[in-house]
Amino acid sequence: MSQRYLDEADKDKERYMRELEQYQKTEAYKHFSRKVQEKQKGKRHRGDAGRQAPGESLHEKDLEIKDRSVFDIPIFTEEFLNHSKAREAELRQLRKTNMEYEERNAALQKHVESMRSAVERLEGDVQQERTRNGLLQQHLDTLRSALTHSFSTVPLPGSGETPTLDSIDSYMKKLHGIILSNPQENQHLISTVRDVVNRLDRQQDFLSSVRNGV
Repeated sequence: MSQRYLDEADKDKERYMRELEQYQKTEAYKHFSRKVQEKQKGKRHRGDAGRQAPGESLHEKDLEIKDRSVFDIPIFTEEFLNHSKAREAELRQLRKTNMEYEERNAALQKHVESMRSAVERLEGDVQQERTRNGLLQQHLDTLRSALTHSFSTVPLPGSGETPTLDSIDSYMKKLHGIILSNPQENQHLISTVRDVVNRLDRQQDFLSSVRNGV
């Protein structure tokens, strides 16, 4: 048992020496050293000067007590050990708090990375949809142009309306409505529309074969 206490005392002594060495490098210790040196000079000066008032001696003693730092505590005393335990407990608490902050920061960083990945995926989907919509719009414009050209010689019965690029949508609706409303009386119109559509199909097949290099 005594050996264990000696080992613990050696460890406390080593830790104390390390802390003392670190403390001696601080501005607080340098300031304390200057004050001690100034007091020593003052004492020598007062010794050379001779007598001094009793009140002055008590005042200087009070200053010396106030200037005691934590490292003035004698080693291996109960006061020193209690102080050391308190500092160790404080250090453990600080480490625990620091670890909790690091864990929270890691969790938040993980959430941020997850959100960034989700945003990148959404941006990719949006860009893909924009490209697809652009292709569909291009195809629709091409189809409107082809229909306008193909039906330019097919006037609507009654009004004689022929299509333009701006009116091709309404023209096709009207043409469809006329054929459905009275197909028997519009057999010639139906035949004409069939021929136009067949020519469009052959043109589309030809363009597809050209694009595919056939």
